[in-house]
Amino acid sequence: MTSTAPRPTLTAQASNYLDERTSISTMVATLGRKVFPDHWSFMLGEVILYSFVAILLSGTFLTFFFDPSMTEVHYEGSYVPLKGIAMSAAYASSLDISFDIRGGLLMRQVHHWAALLFVAAIGLHMLRVFFTGAFRKPREINWVVGFILFILAMAEGFTGYSLPDDLLSGNGLAIINGMVKGIPIVGTWISYLFFGGLFPGDDIVSRLFVLHIMLLPAIVIALIGVHMVLLIVNKHTQFAGPGKTNDNVVGAPIMPLFAAKAGSFFFIVFGVIVLIASTFTINPIWAYGPYDPSPVSAGTQPDWYIGFADGALRLAPGLESEIFGLTLSWNILIPMAVLGAFIVLVMFYPFIEQWITGDKREHHIAERPRNNPTRTAIGAAGILFYAVLWAAASSDLIATHFQLNVFQVTWWLQATLILGPIVTFWLTRRIALGLQKKDREILLHGYESGNIRRLPGGEYVEVHQQLDEYESWKLKAFDSYEPVMVRPNAKGKITPATHARAALTRWFFEDRIAPVSRGELEAAKHDHH
Repeated sequence: MTSTAPRPTLTAQASNYLDERTSISTMVATLGRKVFPDHWSFMLGEVILYSFVAILLSGTFLTFFFDPSMTEVHYEGSYVPLKGIAMSAAYASSLDISFDIRGGLLMRQVHHWAALLFVAAIGLHMLRVFFTGAFRKPREINWVVGFILFILAMAEGFTGYSLPDDLLSGNGLAIINGMVKGIPIVGTWISYLFFGGLFPGDDIVSRLFVLHIMLLPAIVIALIGVHMVLLIVNKHTQFAGPGKTNDNVVGAPIMPLFAAKAGSFFFIVFGVIVLIASTFTINPIWAYGPYDPSPVSAGTQPDWYIGFADGALRLAPGLESEIFGLTLSWNILIPMAVLGAFIVLVMFYPFIEQWITGDKREHHIAERPRNNPTRTAIGAAGILFYAVLWAAASSDLIATHFQLNVFQVTWWLQATLILGPIVTFWLTRRIALGLQKKDREILLHGYESGNIRRLPGGEYVEVHQQLDEYESWKLKAFDSYEPVMVRPNAKGKITPATHARAALTRWFFEDRIAPVSRGELEAAKHDHH
């Protein structure tokens, strides 16, 4: 008797062949059950990924037409004001992309706007992670990976807008050359090796091109993969609420709901980038002209994410000293040291906080910023520090637009850079503590309803509206910490490091408001009834 079962289709045969050799169905089923929280702030990570895809797609298009060569040519393209002008082949090909390649200008602007969104989304995502404490154990390594991605994204942006070899990008490279040469002893050799000779060199564009399209993207893609793997292994953080615990993530599984939402969100992000690129001009290289070391355009600014480094150079005091015939340019060394220390502190902050607090527990519930006043105050002070450096990159424009003295603008920015973070730290911590006290009062007594009632004894009282379960969870679900006690080590000695750690712990938890206890909640309910 012959079988009447239908033969599997070619697609089914191919799927079975692939599954038998890779077990891909098991991996898809496992990932499909992965649950993602549905809070809006978690969409920042998706914006990072989708803007990077837009960068890769538009960058691939541009690579087909860009000529990374410093060979001198005479421009004969469509842009009449520059016809016959001597320039590099890189700048000429950039003009051709903008004016002679169909869709070239749109792709250039999509590439640039997507790069700006990529860096901005990483920055905002890291702020969300920082202020909610999502970097705590077991996610310290993922924080370091994310911060390295942020640094690489800035490096990608810098190498990218340096490629056209126009006046603006050339001046940016000149600043980098000056900073590198300000490093004692080795600075001149580093500059010589990087530029392939005396600045600007004969092949700097080709070197930057290799970095921009091959080396840096490969590292970024690898780190994004590591970041995603660690995200799956360590589980996703979530905000407090009913049913949400360290062991139970509440949200939508990847398949099919989250995948459908993510696909739709990708097209929204890509569409917004294209809309901005087709509406707002960015980096009009034809207005600057080819790079020439002699002129410097007034009012030129780097992309916003590099502005903090330019601002640090502008705010540094003009100090130099000579030791054993060696000139030390402190106006370059001080900004480099300060920015380097700032970057290192941010990168390793999870380990610093863990050492200060002595907290070795795993955390999967995100904190409200007000419930950790010191960390929130540190973050606010760091943001102001960055913002002042960023604003200093436009000190000349601030002076001209508001008709101020540029030296007075610099002095005010210098004072704000030093005093601003201190004032911001104190003010932010006091505000956070005040919000904690308000939450405690609301949790115990409820919201003021404005409803006044008269009791049988003649007393008038205001009826308070009690919180629902979700609001109650949000206000009471945070941990209480205690300062690390000074204890002798195994040898019976109390080391200076132990004293320093205890002092830092007391400072970190100073004036912390204790969470509402179960007994206080029960007493409040009894009084309310």
